[in-house]
Amino acid sequence: MFSKILIANRGEIAVRIIRACKEMGISTVAVYSEADSDALHVALADESYCIGPYPADKSYLDENKLISTALVSGAQAIHPGYGFLSENAQFAKACKKNGIVFIGPDASLMEEIGDKTKIKQIISETNLKPIPGTDVLETPEDALEAAERIGYPVMLKARSGGGGKGIRLVEEPSELTDLFNLAVSEAKASFGDGGVYIEKYVYPARHIEVQILADEFGNVVCLGERDCSIQRNHQKLLEETPSPGVSKEARKKLMNDVIEATKRIGYVGAGTMEFLLDKQGNFWFMEMNVRLQVEHCVTEMLTMIDLVKWQIRVAAGVELYITQDDVRTIGCAIECRINALTPGTINMIHVPGGPHVRFDSYLFIGDQVPPYYDSLVGKLIVYARERDEAVRKMKAALCELVIGGIETNIREQLEIVSADAFMDGSYDLTFMEDK
Repeated sequence: MFSKILIANRGEIAVRIIRACKEMGISTVAVYSEADSDALHVALADESYCIGPYPADKSYLDENKLISTALVSGAQAIHPGYGFLSENAQFAKACKKNGIVFIGPDASLMEEIGDKTKIKQIISETNLKPIPGTDVLETPEDALEAAERIGYPVMLKARSGGGGKGIRLVEEPSELTDLFNLAVSEAKASFGDGGVYIEKYVYPARHIEVQILADEFGNVVCLGERDCSIQRNHQKLLEETPSPGVSKEARKKLMNDVIEATKRIGYVGAGTMEFLLDKQGNFWFMEMNVRLQVEHCVTEMLTMIDLVKWQIRVAAGVELYITQDDVRTIGCAIECRINALTPGTINMIHVPGGPHVRFDSYLFIGDQVPPYYDSLVGKLIVYARERDEAVRKMKAALCELVIGGIETNIREQLEIVSADAFMDGSYDLTFMEDK
Protein backbone atom coordinates (compact mmCIF):
# COMPACT_ATOMS: atom_id res chain seq x y z
CA MET A 1 0.00 0.00 0.00
CA PHE A 2 1.09 3.57 -0.64
CA SER A 3 2.46 5.60 2.27
CA LYS A 4 1.97 9.02 0.61
CA ILE A 5 -0.38 10.26 -2.14
CA LEU A 6 -0.49 13.62 -3.93
CA ILE A 7 -3.98 14.91 -4.74
CA ALA A 8 -3.87 16.73 -8.08
CA ASN A 9 -7.11 18.61 -7.58
CA ARG A 10 -8.94 21.15 -5.44
CA GLY A 11 -12.32 21.83 -3.80
CA GLU A 12 -14.63 19.20 -2.39
CA ILE A 13 -13.07 16.28 -4.25
CA ALA A 14 -9.62 17.06 -2.85
CA VAL A 15 -11.13 17.13 0.65
CA ARG A 16 -12.95 13.84 -0.06
CA ILE A 17 -9.74 12.08 -1.13
CA ILE A 18 -7.76 13.42 1.83
CA ARG A 19 -10.38 12.06 4.23
CA ALA A 20 -10.21 8.62 2.62
CA CYS A 21 -6.42 8.64 2.83
CA LYS A 22 -6.50 9.61 6.50
CA GLU A 23 -8.79 6.68 7.26
CA MET A 24 -6.36 4.39 5.43
CA GLY A 25 -3.31 5.72 7.27
CA ILE A 26 -1.86 7.31 4.12
CA SER A 27 -0.08 10.68 4.23
CA THR A 28 -1.37 13.33 1.82
CA VAL A 29 0.17 16.06 -0.29
CA ALA A 30 -2.05 18.94 -1.45
CA VAL A 31 -1.31 21.29 -4.33
CA TYR A 32 -2.96 24.66 -4.72
CA SER A 33 -3.04 27.78 -6.84
CA GLU A 34 -2.53 31.23 -5.37
CA ALA A 35 -6.31 31.67 -5.38
CA ASP A 36 -6.70 28.59 -3.15
CA SER A 37 -3.99 29.37 -0.58
CA ASP A 38 -6.52 29.36 2.29
CA ALA A 39 -8.61 26.46 0.98
CA LEU A 40 -9.73 23.61 3.22
CA HIS A 41 -7.84 20.89 1.32
CA VAL A 42 -4.62 22.84 1.90
CA ALA A 43 -5.20 22.88 5.65
CA LEU A 44 -6.25 19.24 5.89
CA ALA A 45 -3.33 17.72 3.98
CA ASP A 46 -0.10 16.68 5.71
CA GLU A 47 1.90 18.74 3.21
CA SER A 48 0.87 21.53 0.85
CA TYR A 49 2.62 23.15 -2.10
CA CYS A 50 1.69 26.20 -4.17
CA ILE A 51 2.08 25.35 -7.85
CA GLY A 52 1.20 28.62 -9.56
CA PRO A 53 -1.32 31.42 -10.13
CA TYR A 54 -5.08 30.97 -10.48
CA PRO A 55 -5.35 30.09 -14.20
CA ALA A 56 -5.72 26.32 -14.25
CA ASP A 57 -3.27 25.90 -17.11
CA LYS A 58 -0.58 27.50 -14.93
CA SER A 59 -1.34 25.37 -11.88
CA TYR A 60 -3.75 22.43 -11.72
CA LEU A 61 -3.23 21.56 -15.41
CA ASP A 62 0.55 21.95 -15.38
CA GLU A 63 1.81 18.36 -15.62
CA ASN A 64 5.45 19.26 -14.97
CA LYS A 65 4.66 21.11 -11.75
CA LEU A 66 2.53 18.24 -10.48
CA ILE A 67 5.16 15.60 -11.28
CA SER A 68 7.92 17.74 -9.74
CA THR A 69 5.90 18.27 -6.57
CA ALA A 70 5.22 14.54 -6.27
CA LEU A 71 8.94 13.76 -6.64
CA VAL A 72 10.04 16.46 -4.19
CA SER A 73 7.47 15.41 -1.59
CA GLY A 74 8.15 11.68 -1.99
CA ALA A 75 4.59 10.85 -3.02
CA GLN A 76 4.34 7.38 -4.52
CA ALA A 77 1.05 7.98 -6.30
CA ILE A 78 -1.13 10.77 -7.67
CA HIS A 79 -4.91 10.81 -7.36
CA PRO A 80 -6.35 13.11 -10.05
CA GLY A 81 -9.92 13.31 -8.68
CA TYR A 82 -12.28 14.36 -11.47
CA GLY A 83 -11.89 17.06 -14.08
CA PHE A 84 -8.49 18.65 -14.74
CA LEU A 85 -6.06 15.81 -15.68
CA SER A 86 -8.16 12.87 -14.50
CA GLU A 87 -8.69 11.52 -18.05
CA ASN A 88 -5.42 12.73 -19.56
CA ALA A 89 -3.44 9.77 -20.91
CA GLN A 90 -0.31 11.88 -21.42
CA PHE A 91 -0.29 12.78 -17.73
CA ALA A 92 -0.72 9.11 -16.80
CA LYS A 93 2.26 8.29 -19.04
CA ALA A 94 4.33 11.05 -17.42
CA CYS A 95 3.53 9.64 -13.97
CA LYS A 96 4.65 6.16 -15.01
CA LYS A 97 7.82 7.50 -16.65
CA ASN A 98 8.78 9.13 -13.35
CA GLY A 99 8.00 6.09 -11.22
CA ILE A 100 4.73 7.49 -9.85
CA VAL A 101 1.50 5.48 -9.83
CA PHE A 102 -1.42 7.20 -11.53
CA ILE A 103 -4.57 6.23 -9.62
CA GLY A 104 -6.67 5.31 -12.62
CA PRO A 105 -6.47 2.97 -15.61
CA ASP A 106 -3.35 2.41 -17.71
CA ALA A 107 -2.55 5.22 -20.16
CA SER A 108 -2.91 3.05 -23.26
CA LEU A 109 -6.34 1.87 -22.12
CA MET A 110 -7.31 5.47 -21.34
CA GLU A 111 -6.45 6.45 -24.91
CA GLU A 112 -8.53 3.62 -26.33
CA ILE A 113 -11.54 4.25 -24.12
CA GLY A 114 -11.21 8.03 -24.30
CA ASP A 115 -11.66 7.87 -28.06
CA LYS A 116 -15.45 7.65 -28.10
CA THR A 117 -15.50 6.20 -31.59
CA LYS A 118 -13.08 3.38 -30.71
CA ILE A 119 -14.90 2.41 -27.52
CA LYS A 120 -18.17 2.13 -29.45
CA GLN A 121 -16.52 -0.29 -31.84
CA ILE A 122 -15.42 -2.43 -28.90
CA ILE A 123 -18.84 -2.26 -27.24
CA SER A 124 -20.55 -3.34 -30.47
CA GLU A 125 -18.84 -6.72 -30.02
CA THR A 126 -20.59 -7.25 -26.66
CA ASN A 127 -24.24 -7.58 -25.60
CA LEU A 128 -24.45 -3.79 -25.19
CA LYS A 129 -25.75 -1.59 -28.02
CA PRO A 130 -23.89 1.63 -28.94
CA ILE A 131 -25.90 4.58 -30.24
CA PRO A 132 -25.73 4.65 -34.06
CA GLY A 133 -23.08 7.13 -35.11
CA THR A 134 -19.91 7.88 -37.05
CA ASP A 135 -16.16 7.97 -36.67
CA VAL A 136 -14.45 11.35 -36.33
CA LEU A 137 -15.52 13.68 -39.14
CA GLU A 138 -13.02 15.88 -40.94
CA THR A 139 -15.26 18.50 -42.58
CA PRO A 140 -18.77 19.97 -42.37
CA GLU A 141 -19.48 18.29 -45.71
CA ASP A 142 -18.65 14.90 -44.19
CA ALA A 143 -20.99 15.74 -41.31
CA LEU A 144 -23.82 16.69 -43.67
CA GLU A 145 -23.52 13.41 -45.52
CA ALA A 146 -23.44 11.40 -42.28
CA ALA A 147 -26.41 13.24 -40.78
CA GLU A 148 -28.51 12.57 -43.88
CA ARG A 149 -27.65 8.87 -43.61
CA ILE A 150 -28.42 8.61 -39.86
CA GLY A 151 -31.45 10.88 -39.95
CA TYR A 152 -32.17 14.15 -38.12
CA PRO A 153 -32.04 15.17 -35.34
CA VAL A 154 -28.41 14.26 -34.54
CA MET A 155 -25.85 15.18 -31.90
CA LEU A 156 -22.41 16.57 -32.65
CA LYS A 157 -20.00 15.39 -29.93
CA ALA A 158 -16.35 15.96 -29.12
CA ARG A 159 -14.20 12.83 -29.32
CA SER A 160 -12.35 13.80 -26.13
CA GLY A 161 -15.35 15.49 -24.54
CA GLY A 162 -16.72 15.58 -21.04
CA GLY A 163 -18.74 17.84 -18.76
CA GLY A 164 -21.11 18.81 -21.56
CA LYS A 165 -18.38 20.52 -23.63
CA GLY A 166 -18.24 20.17 -27.42
CA ILE A 167 -21.85 19.00 -27.76
CA ARG A 168 -24.38 20.47 -30.19
CA LEU A 169 -27.90 19.36 -31.14
CA VAL A 170 -28.55 19.63 -34.87
CA GLU A 171 -32.21 19.52 -35.89
CA GLU A 172 -31.95 20.32 -39.60
CA PRO A 173 -29.29 20.53 -42.35
CA SER A 174 -29.18 24.34 -42.43
CA GLU A 175 -27.79 24.40 -38.88
CA LEU A 176 -25.08 21.82 -39.29
CA THR A 177 -22.13 23.72 -40.77
CA ASP A 178 -22.14 26.50 -38.19
CA LEU A 179 -22.70 24.09 -35.29
CA PHE A 180 -19.97 21.78 -36.59
CA ASN A 181 -17.46 24.64 -36.53
CA LEU A 182 -18.62 25.70 -33.05
CA ALA A 183 -18.27 22.16 -31.70
CA VAL A 184 -14.77 21.81 -33.17
CA SER A 185 -13.71 25.17 -31.75
CA GLU A 186 -15.07 24.38 -28.28
CA ALA A 187 -13.49 20.92 -28.30
CA LYS A 188 -10.08 22.37 -29.19
CA ALA A 189 -10.33 25.00 -26.46
CA SER A 190 -11.54 22.58 -23.79
CA PHE A 191 -9.59 19.40 -24.56
CA GLY A 192 -6.88 20.32 -27.05
CA ASP A 193 -8.56 17.95 -29.52
CA GLY A 194 -10.95 19.24 -32.18
CA GLY A 195 -12.16 15.82 -33.28
CA VAL A 196 -15.97 15.57 -33.40
CA TYR A 197 -18.38 12.87 -34.48
CA ILE A 198 -22.12 12.46 -35.00
CA GLU A 199 -24.53 10.12 -33.26
CA LYS A 200 -28.28 9.62 -33.44
CA TYR A 201 -30.27 11.84 -31.08
CA VAL A 202 -32.25 9.53 -28.80
CA TYR A 203 -35.16 11.60 -27.51
CA PRO A 204 -36.89 11.62 -25.12
CA ALA A 205 -34.72 9.43 -22.90
CA ARG A 206 -33.22 8.95 -19.48
CA HIS A 207 -29.49 9.33 -18.83
CA ILE A 208 -28.39 6.19 -16.97
CA GLU A 209 -24.84 5.45 -15.84
CA VAL A 210 -23.52 2.21 -14.36
CA GLN A 211 -20.71 2.15 -11.80
CA ILE A 212 -18.08 -0.60 -11.88
CA LEU A 213 -14.97 -1.58 -9.94
CA ALA A 214 -12.37 -3.86 -11.52
CA ASP A 215 -8.94 -5.10 -10.43
CA GLU A 216 -5.90 -6.38 -12.31
CA PHE A 217 -6.83 -9.98 -11.50
CA GLY A 218 -9.93 -9.92 -13.71
CA ASN A 219 -12.46 -9.39 -10.92
CA VAL A 220 -15.32 -6.98 -11.71
CA VAL A 221 -18.07 -5.77 -9.39
CA CYS A 222 -21.02 -3.66 -10.56
CA LEU A 223 -22.43 -1.18 -8.04
CA GLY A 224 -25.69 -0.52 -9.83
CA GLU A 225 -26.95 2.39 -11.89
CA ARG A 226 -27.52 6.08 -11.30
CA ASP A 227 -30.19 8.21 -12.96
CA CYS A 228 -28.62 11.47 -14.12
CA SER A 229 -31.47 12.75 -16.27
CA ILE A 230 -31.98 16.09 -14.53
CA GLN A 231 -29.55 18.30 -16.42
CA ARG A 232 -29.18 21.80 -17.78
CA ASN A 233 -27.03 22.31 -20.88
CA HIS A 234 -25.71 18.75 -20.43
CA GLN A 235 -24.59 19.58 -16.87
CA LYS A 236 -25.99 17.28 -14.20
CA LEU A 237 -27.93 18.86 -11.33
CA LEU A 238 -29.25 15.86 -9.40
CA GLU A 239 -28.63 12.11 -9.35
CA GLU A 240 -30.34 9.17 -7.69
CA THR A 241 -29.82 5.46 -7.36
CA PRO A 242 -31.43 3.17 -8.25
CA SER A 243 -33.23 4.77 -11.17
CA PRO A 244 -37.04 4.81 -10.77
CA GLY A 245 -37.24 4.16 -14.52
CA VAL A 246 -35.38 0.83 -14.52
CA SER A 247 -37.12 -2.41 -13.54
CA LYS A 248 -35.41 -5.08 -11.42
CA GLU A 249 -35.24 -7.41 -14.40
CA ALA A 250 -33.75 -4.75 -16.70
CA ARG A 251 -31.28 -3.74 -13.97
CA LYS A 252 -30.04 -7.30 -13.49
CA LYS A 253 -29.49 -7.80 -17.22
CA LEU A 254 -27.81 -4.39 -17.64
CA MET A 255 -25.43 -5.06 -14.74
CA ASN A 256 -24.49 -8.48 -16.08
CA ASP A 257 -23.89 -7.09 -19.57
CA VAL A 258 -21.76 -4.26 -18.17
CA ILE A 259 -19.66 -6.70 -16.15
CA GLU A 260 -19.01 -8.84 -19.21
CA ALA A 261 -18.17 -5.79 -21.34
CA THR A 262 -15.78 -4.51 -18.66
CA LYS A 263 -13.96 -7.84 -18.67
CA ARG A 264 -13.83 -7.77 -22.46
CA ILE A 265 -12.20 -4.34 -22.38
CA GLY A 266 -9.73 -5.41 -19.68
CA TYR A 267 -10.53 -2.38 -17.59
CA VAL A 268 -8.87 -1.84 -14.19
CA GLY A 269 -10.06 0.72 -11.63
CA ALA A 270 -13.29 2.60 -10.95
CA GLY A 271 -15.23 3.41 -14.12
CA THR A 272 -18.66 4.33 -15.40
CA MET A 273 -20.55 3.28 -18.50
CA GLU A 274 -23.15 5.79 -19.65
CA PHE A 275 -26.38 4.99 -21.50
CA LEU A 276 -29.51 6.57 -22.86
CA LEU A 277 -32.68 4.65 -21.95
CA ASP A 278 -35.38 5.21 -24.56
CA LYS A 279 -39.14 4.90 -24.14
CA GLN A 280 -39.07 1.36 -25.52
CA GLY A 281 -36.75 0.22 -22.73
CA ASN A 282 -33.59 0.02 -24.85
CA PHE A 283 -30.24 0.95 -23.28
CA TRP A 284 -28.01 2.73 -25.80
CA PHE A 285 -24.33 2.93 -24.86
CA MET A 286 -22.84 6.45 -25.11
CA GLU A 287 -19.38 6.40 -23.54
CA MET A 288 -17.21 5.16 -20.71
CA ASN A 289 -15.69 7.45 -18.09
CA VAL A 290 -12.33 6.32 -16.73
CA ARG A 291 -12.33 8.37 -13.55
CA LEU A 292 -14.22 8.99 -10.36
CA GLN A 293 -17.53 10.67 -11.14
CA VAL A 294 -18.73 13.77 -9.30
CA GLU A 295 -21.79 11.77 -8.25
CA HIS A 296 -19.88 8.74 -6.93
CA CYS A 297 -21.04 9.48 -3.38
CA VAL A 298 -24.70 8.71 -4.13
CA THR A 299 -23.62 5.16 -5.01
CA GLU A 300 -21.55 5.03 -1.82
CA MET A 301 -24.63 5.96 0.24
CA LEU A 302 -26.66 3.15 -1.31
CA THR A 303 -24.03 0.40 -1.34
CA MET A 304 -21.91 1.43 1.70
CA ILE A 305 -18.82 0.78 -0.44
CA ASP A 306 -16.11 3.48 -0.43
CA LEU A 307 -15.16 4.07 -4.06
CA VAL A 308 -12.18 6.32 -3.31
CA LYS A 309 -10.58 3.76 -1.00
CA TRP A 310 -11.10 1.05 -3.60
CA GLN A 311 -9.55 3.21 -6.29
CA ILE A 312 -6.45 3.49 -4.13
CA ARG A 313 -6.38 -0.20 -3.23
CA VAL A 314 -6.75 -1.34 -6.83
CA ALA A 315 -4.01 1.05 -7.98
CA ALA A 316 -1.76 -0.45 -5.29
CA GLY A 317 -2.38 -3.95 -6.68
CA VAL A 318 -4.84 -5.13 -4.03
CA GLU A 319 -7.34 -7.75 -5.21
CA LEU A 320 -11.05 -6.96 -4.84
CA TYR A 321 -12.31 -8.81 -1.79
CA ILE A 322 -15.89 -7.67 -2.26
CA THR A 323 -18.17 -9.74 -4.47
CA GLN A 324 -21.39 -8.97 -6.28
CA ASP A 325 -23.29 -10.50 -3.36
CA ASP A 326 -21.77 -7.83 -1.08
CA VAL A 327 -23.37 -4.98 -3.07
CA ARG A 328 -26.38 -3.53 -1.23
CA THR A 329 -29.04 -2.17 -3.58
CA ILE A 330 -31.95 -1.87 -1.15
CA GLY A 331 -33.38 1.61 -0.67
CA CYS A 332 -32.84 4.92 -2.46
CA ALA A 333 -30.10 7.55 -2.36
CA ILE A 334 -30.45 11.04 -3.86
CA GLU A 335 -27.81 13.71 -4.44
CA CYS A 336 -28.32 17.41 -5.12
CA ARG A 337 -25.37 19.38 -6.46
CA ILE A 338 -25.04 22.70 -4.67
CA ASN A 339 -23.55 25.30 -7.01
CA ALA A 340 -22.38 28.84 -6.33
CA LEU A 341 -24.15 31.38 -8.53
CA THR A 342 -21.81 34.17 -7.39
CA PRO A 343 -18.31 34.31 -5.89
CA GLY A 344 -17.88 35.72 -2.39
CA THR A 345 -16.92 35.14 1.22
CA ILE A 346 -18.80 32.56 3.30
CA ASN A 347 -20.21 34.32 6.37
CA MET A 348 -22.48 31.51 7.57
CA ILE A 349 -22.93 27.82 6.97
CA HIS A 350 -25.35 25.39 8.57
CA VAL A 351 -25.26 21.77 7.43
CA PRO A 352 -28.24 19.45 8.01
CA GLY A 353 -27.65 16.32 10.06
CA GLY A 354 -29.43 13.17 11.13
CA PRO A 355 -29.18 9.54 10.01
CA HIS A 356 -28.09 8.98 6.40
CA VAL A 357 -27.54 12.67 5.54
CA ARG A 358 -24.17 13.62 4.04
CA PHE A 359 -22.74 16.92 2.79
CA ASP A 360 -19.47 16.79 0.86
CA SER A 361 -18.02 20.29 0.67
CA TYR A 362 -14.93 22.43 1.10
CA LEU A 363 -16.73 25.42 2.62
CA PHE A 364 -16.08 27.02 6.01
CA ILE A 365 -16.90 30.41 7.53
CA GLY A 366 -14.48 32.96 6.12
CA ASP A 367 -13.76 30.87 3.04
CA GLN A 368 -13.41 32.66 -0.28
CA VAL A 369 -15.34 31.11 -3.17
CA PRO A 370 -13.28 32.16 -6.21
CA PRO A 371 -14.77 32.87 -9.64
CA TYR A 372 -12.07 30.98 -11.53
CA TYR A 373 -13.10 27.34 -11.21
CA ASP A 374 -16.09 25.01 -11.30
CA SER A 375 -19.15 26.38 -9.49
CA LEU A 376 -19.75 23.22 -7.43
CA VAL A 377 -19.36 23.99 -3.71
CA GLY A 378 -21.00 20.92 -2.22
CA LYS A 379 -23.08 17.79 -2.70
CA LEU A 380 -26.02 17.02 -0.43
CA ILE A 381 -26.80 13.29 -0.28
CA VAL A 382 -29.52 11.39 1.58
CA TYR A 383 -30.52 7.73 1.88
CA ALA A 384 -33.71 5.99 2.97
CA ARG A 385 -35.21 2.50 2.68
CA GLU A 386 -38.04 3.78 0.47
CA ARG A 387 -37.86 6.35 -2.33
CA ASP A 388 -40.76 8.42 -0.96
CA GLU A 389 -38.94 8.74 2.34
CA ALA A 390 -35.68 9.66 0.58
CA VAL A 391 -37.47 12.46 -1.32
CA ARG A 392 -38.95 13.83 1.91
CA LYS A 393 -35.56 13.59 3.59
CA MET A 394 -33.94 15.56 0.76
CA LYS A 395 -36.60 18.26 0.96
CA ALA A 396 -36.02 18.61 4.70
CA ALA A 397 -32.24 18.68 4.25
CA LEU A 398 -32.43 21.37 1.54
CA CYS A 399 -34.68 23.49 3.75
CA GLU A 400 -32.13 23.21 6.57
CA LEU A 401 -28.99 23.82 4.49
CA VAL A 402 -27.85 27.45 4.81
CA ILE A 403 -24.88 28.96 2.99
CA GLY A 404 -24.45 32.70 3.61
CA GLY A 405 -22.30 35.18 1.69
CA ILE A 406 -22.92 33.80 -1.80
CA GLU A 407 -25.92 33.00 -3.95
CA THR A 408 -26.55 29.30 -4.54
CA ASN A 409 -29.02 27.02 -6.32
CA ILE A 410 -30.47 25.56 -3.08
CA ARG A 411 -33.92 27.01 -3.77
CA GLU A 412 -33.95 25.63 -7.30
CA GLN A 413 -32.98 22.16 -6.03
CA LEU A 414 -35.92 22.30 -3.62
CA GLU A 415 -38.21 23.16 -6.53
CA ILE A 416 -36.82 20.21 -8.52
CA VAL A 417 -37.42 17.60 -5.80
CA SER A 418 -40.89 19.05 -5.16
CA ALA A 419 -41.96 18.80 -8.81
CA ASP A 420 -44.58 16.17 -9.65
CA ALA A 421 -42.42 14.53 -12.33
CA PHE A 422 -39.60 14.03 -9.87
CA MET A 423 -41.77 12.87 -7.00
CA ASP A 424 -43.45 10.19 -9.11
CA GLY A 425 -40.18 9.22 -10.81
CA SER A 426 -41.42 9.82 -14.36
CA TYR A 427 -38.84 12.49 -15.28
CA ASP A 428 -36.39 12.23 -18.17
CA LEU A 429 -33.94 14.52 -19.98
CA THR A 430 -36.76 16.89 -20.90
CA PHE A 431 -37.38 17.75 -17.22
CA MET A 432 -35.48 21.05 -17.08
CA GLU A 433 -36.80 22.09 -20.50
CA ASP A 434 -40.36 21.60 -19.27
CA LYS A 435 -39.56 23.37 -16.00
